[in-house]
Amino acid sequence: MKKASCTQGSLLDMPTPEKKISAKPLPDMQKRMSRLERLMEELCPNGVEYKKLEEVCEIRSGWGFPNSEQGVTDEEIPFYKVSDMNNIGNDKIMNISNNYISKDTAKKLGCNPAPKGTIIFPKIGAAIGTNKKRILSMYSCYDNNIVGIIPYKNIISRFLFYIFDCINLTIFTDFSGAMPSIRKSTLAKYKIPVPPLPVQEEIVRILDTFSELTSELTSELTKRKQQYQYYREKLFNFSNSIPKIPLKDLAINCDSKRKPVTKGNREAGKYPYYGASGIVDYVKDYIFDGDYLLISEDGANLLARNTPIAFSITGKTWVNNHAHILQFSNITLQKYVEIYLNSIDLTKYISTAAQPKLTQDNLNKILIPKPSDEKINRIVSILDRFDALCNDLSSGLPAEIEARKKQYEYYRDKLLTFKEAK
Repeated sequence: MKKASCTQGSLLDMPTPEKKISAKPLPDMQKRMSRLERLMEELCPNGVEYKKLEEVCEIRSGWGFPNSEQGVTDEEIPFYKVSDMNNIGNDKIMNISNNYISKDTAKKLGCNPAPKGTIIFPKIGAAIGTNKKRILSMYSCYDNNIVGIIPYKNIISRFLFYIFDCINLTIFTDFSGAMPSIRKSTLAKYKIPVPPLPVQEEIVRILDTFSELTSELTSELTKRKQQYQYYREKLFNFSNSIPKIPLKDLAINCDSKRKPVTKGNREAGKYPYYGASGIVDYVKDYIFDGDYLLISEDGANLLARNTPIAFSITGKTWVNNHAHILQFSNITLQKYVEIYLNSIDLTKYISTAAQPKLTQDNLNKILIPKPSDEKINRIVSILDRFDALCNDLSSGLPAEIEARKKQYEYYRDKLLTFKEAK
């Protein structure tokens, strides 16, 4: 029930970026599609019957979450909240819970646990539009902000999940109340294709293969990020003999040249317009041309660190007054400082009077360890390869994951589009 952790030893045992493990090759889709076509011709030559959801499934709402007196325990039956629906793997299986209840508590609350294979998704509020659709891995309870779809014997749970994966849940949503909510009556009348079970099984086999390929890549990406963090900490673990230089002595500050332009006064164009966390627009003109390091000056991300606060830009650009602008003598030193700043805690340099802010004065005071040029080159060379593997949207693992997802969506839509039987 618990996620396996990636130990330090396993991180070091992983191949280096030069020996990247590729995902398994794409299955022979031509053979699989031919087999599916033969099944369709044999079992449903005149098309597939479409049935209302209420004819093939039970639609079951959840229950009120038990209070402490009612008995939240660490055993027996998982009890899911909407927030727990984030704790899943790539295949959308719900197998980790933060809360459990006993059988006696379930009986007192009138909870009839939903069986393994139940499809669940948010029933109320903004979460409806987040495409959170999950499959229960065992008998479980869920709160009254969730609705469950329990398939009968003539439809396979995974097939039903893939059907719902194509659907935008807002089509079942009533927006007339104080909070949007899914109408069970609308959901019940929705028609879905119900091909013969052998056809469903073959479709599930094909789509599960894509899920497994994507899951494999996602798992490797997670481990690579952990591996990157380990090496980054190891490479920046300097002895006391390494001098620390104030950032103001390593770069030229170009803040005086930046220029904010309100959205209404910007002329659309091809040049990126940068703010505290990256590109916010494209404009007709530019004020910088070259290589620079931008560092967030203000905003919640200075403390949250959901995205890097230091990032490099190159070429013709425009920068507003929400990012500090530093120019270095060479690109390797710039990259070294970028990686270092993104790896350390800068809380002591950030003021929080109105909102988090890294003033130019405090920026200048940040001490940067300055080893030899040879060591800086080595650090940047190693960590750059990890960074490209983990974050490059054109050639790294994220690019491969995105390609697999597009393949999955293409075949999912193709396989789940049927001629309706007259």
